[in-house]
Amino acid sequence: MYLHSGCQIAVSPDTKHFAVDWLGVEVTRATLGIIGMGSIGYKVAQRARAFNMKILYHNRNRRRKEEEEAVGASYCEKMEDLLQQSDFVMLVVNLTPETHKLIGKKELGLMKPTATLINISRGAVIDQDALVEALQKKVIRGAALDVTYPEPLPREHPLLKLNNIIITPHIGTATIQAIHMMAEEAIGNMLAVLNGQPIPSEVFPK
Repeated sequence: MYLHSGCQIAVSPDTKHFAVDWLGVEVTRATLGIIGMGSIGYKVAQRARAFNMKILYHNRNRRRKEEEEAVGASYCEKMEDLLQQSDFVMLVVNLTPETHKLIGKKELGLMKPTATLINISRGAVIDQDALVEALQKKVIRGAALDVTYPEPLPREHPLLKLNNIIITPHIGTATIQAIHMMAEEAIGNMLAVLNGQPIPSEVFPK
């Protein structure tokens, strides 16, 4: 939120000075709660450790002890415990019937009023109506969404009118290198099928 509005202040023709009391939130030593500790969630944890963040995670299956220790992550069997303790909550889950609207009014109410919700998974993992209400009433500090439903949001959507949210257009993998790697992986899968070999990236292994 501060980066976005800070950029607007910096480039605004009306700006004559920068306020000295305009302060953001430190991530160093803050608590990051990761919901969904698959391969992407684990890579997030690796990066968060570089900021000396305290890392909590909730996942269907607990990671091996050595994997937890490698990133300094602590397992929360109950998602509620993670929500109550985290300064930043990041959603990194697949969209399934079980995760549809995983974060709703109840879950947002469990979060700290100083917390930020980050979604890099799929838009429908969050109940957007509940998020609008939570942001309007300052139930949580803010949100950062790379995904919404639908994409893009209708131009009159209330999320677009709030100043405590950042929305990006599903660009989590939008780099030249990432697109090349995805194309190579897709080609590798197709060649494996054509050659009767095991599929490297099979979504639903038999």
